Amino acid sequence: MKLHFPLRLLAAASLAAASFLAQAADLTVAYQTTVDPAKVAQADGSYEKATQASINWRKFDNGADVIAAIASGDVQIGYLGSSPLTAAVTRKVPVETFLIATQIGAAEALVARDGSGINTPQDLVGKKIAVPFVSTGHYSLLAALKHWNIDPAKVQVLNLAPPAIIAAWKRGDIDATYVWDPALGVAKENGKVLITSGELAKSGAPTFDAWIVRKDFAQKHPEIVSAFAKVTLDAYADYRKDPQAWLANPGNVDKLVKLSGAKAGDIPLLLQGNVYPLAADQVASLGAPTTKAITDTAVFLKEQGKVEAVLPDYAPYVSARFISN
Repeated sequence: MKLHFPLRLLAAASLAAASFLAQAADLTVAYQTTVDPAKVAQADGSYEKATQASINWRKFDNGADVIAAIASGDVQIGYLGSSPLTAAVTRKVPVETFLIATQIGAAEALVARDGSGINTPQDLVGKKIAVPFVSTGHYSLLAALKHWNIDPAKVQVLNLAPPAIIAAWKRGDIDATYVWDPALGVAKENGKVLITSGELAKSGAPTFDAWIVRKDFAQKHPEIVSAFAKVTLDAYADYRKDPQAWLANPGNVDKLVKLSGAKAGDIPLLLQGNVYPLAADQVASLGAPTTKAITDTAVFLKEQGKVEAVLPDYAPYVSARFISN
C-alpha cells in the first residue's frame, strides 16, 4: 500500500530540514590582527568552502575579549594567545586547544619611545608602559621585568587595548608598550625595540597563539573543526614551502595588510619572526609540550596574582584529534 503525503507537507519538511542543516553549520569565529599566512585563506573564503559552513568572522583586539565571547556562547572558535588561554582554562572555561597558530617571535615586542629617557631596561623604572592585561604581551612584559630583576610595582603598567595604545602613543601619554601589530608598527616608527617575544622565549618565557573551540561545538561538529585546521595548515605549508616566493605575490601581502592593519613593509619581518607549525609539528606539540607550556604559564600567572590557583592537569584542554597528517 502506498502512502501519499500532501505536497505542501513534504515541502515544509524539506525546508525545515534544510533550515536545520544550515543553522547547524553556522558558526562565529573570533580572529585578531596578528600577521600569519592563514589570513590569505580567510580573505579568499577558503574556510567557508572547506567547512561548508556560513562563517561570521569577528575581529577582536585581545584574547580576554575572545574568551568572554566564547564563554558566553557567542563565539564557537577563537584565536588567542597562550596567556589568556591559560587564564581561561584555569577558570575551567569549556574549550579545547586544537591548533597552535604560531610560536611568537618578533611579532610582539617591548618598544620604548624615542626621547622617553629609556635607553636600558633599568630606565623603565617609574615609566608608563601600556599593554593589554592578561594578553601574551602582558605575560611577556612581566617575564621581561623579572628577567631584568625589575620590581613590577616600580613601573606604571597601564591596561590598554591596542587601539587605545595607538592613540596614547600618538598623544605622547605613554613611554613604552608591549604589543603586536598594528600598534607595534606605530610604536616602532619613533621607538626602540628593547626585547622581542622570540628573545624572551630563549630565556625561558615562550609564548604562542592558538586556535580554540568550544567543547560542545567540537562534539557536534568535529568535521568542521578538522576542516578548519586543515585550511590553516595548508596555508602554513604554502608559505613555508618558499617564503620569498610567497611574499613576492602582492596579493598575499595585500590580504595580510587588510586583515591585520600592519604595513606592507613590515610583513616580511613579522612573518619571519614567528614559527608556523605544520601538521607533524602540531601532532607532536598538542600533547605534553603544550600542556606543560600552559602549566608553566599558569604558575607564573599565579605568582603575579592573575589567577587564584593552578589546575592539577591541563591535558583536557588540549587535543590533537582534529589534525590529520
